[in-house]
Amino acid sequence: MLRKPGLALSLIVLLCVVSSFQASSQQDQEQLQDLQQQIKQKQQELDKQLENAKRLQQQLKQDELRIAETAKALNSTQVNLENNVQQQKQLREEKASLTTKQQQQQSLLARQLRSAFTAGNYDYAKMLFNQQEAGKFERVITYYQYLNKARLEQIELFKSLVAQLLQVNADLVQKQQELETLQQTQKNQRQTLTSQQASRQGTLSSLEKSIDSDAAQIEQLQINEQALRKAISDAQRIASQRPEELKGLENLQGKLLKPTKGRMRTLFGKRRQGQVRWKGVLFNGSAGNPVRAVHYGKVLFADWLRGFGLVTVLDHGEGYMSLYGHNQALLKQVGETVEAGETIALVGQSGGQSSPNLYFEIRHKGEAINPGKWLRK
Repeated sequence: MLRKPGLALSLIVLLCVVSSFQASSQQDQEQLQDLQQQIKQKQQELDKQLENAKRLQQQLKQDELRIAETAKALNSTQVNLENNVQQQKQLREEKASLTTKQQQQQSLLARQLRSAFTAGNYDYAKMLFNQQEAGKFERVITYYQYLNKARLEQIELFKSLVAQLLQVNADLVQKQQELETLQQTQKNQRQTLTSQQASRQGTLSSLEKSIDSDAAQIEQLQINEQALRKAISDAQRIASQRPEELKGLENLQGKLLKPTKGRMRTLFGKRRQGQVRWKGVLFNGSAGNPVRAVHYGKVLFADWLRGFGLVTVLDHGEGYMSLYGHNQALLKQVGETVEAGETIALVGQSGGQSSPNLYFEIRHKGEAINPGKWLRK
């Protein structure tokens, strides 16, 4: 984007000219007054730009918070969809296993019944009155009792398998209905997200136009940095009231996990605008990709900050913190502990970004240090 000449530079030039005029008694007073009026006008323009930018920042915040809410719900729906598919897979496997067992039991029961029918030519009444064959009768009775007991057990097992199979089939029908509902919910959420992103883009375009001068942009960056420092300071003060044993990052240079996939842009220390320099790095990514904790820690801050968008700050102890900005949604709340590699947010473009990325910092005792030296290659 092409930028207009800086208002700050214009003000400096005009001030120098005014000083020159004031030093020379030969200059025309009308020209002096005209220059003073120009200075006043430029300052008013700058103040107006910053005031308009402040209003648009609030609108951008609301737009991005709505997007975050929808994106978080969409992520939850996606997780439920994946769980549903897995559950259906397990149910189908269970159904196949039960069907096989049912067929085996049915075959075994059929063989027992055929065997009983083949051997069933005994007349119990005749045998009962034939005392000469009493011993044989007793043996047959015992044999039949054994067979009947075995058949009853097989029948009960068969009935149990049938009941289980019916339940599995009912569960499959229910899971399929849930899947269809989730798919429709996902479709609606995506449509909502698209609409919200379009609204945000309109706000972002207006904001960019309102701070298109160098002076206004530098002012915004300085305001953003002050807001970040204050947010971290306030969060630390609250966290100090409930301290937790955290061991810091002292011996972990070059060993920390990368916070997300994508190419890292090594911007730390480079000039950003005017005298403002980068205090972190950017990871190019795709919207919705997971953002992971680089190390074990506790969520110190999780909220929207101007210029940084949706931000999570993790406290690692001993004055070490990691910061994750420009997120689409935050998945952890203040006070929660997270493990290294645990997903804490989703990659996005909040904070007025034109494309998805993750802004990442490491700070020690409030001062930014080069993240590139701490992450695994």
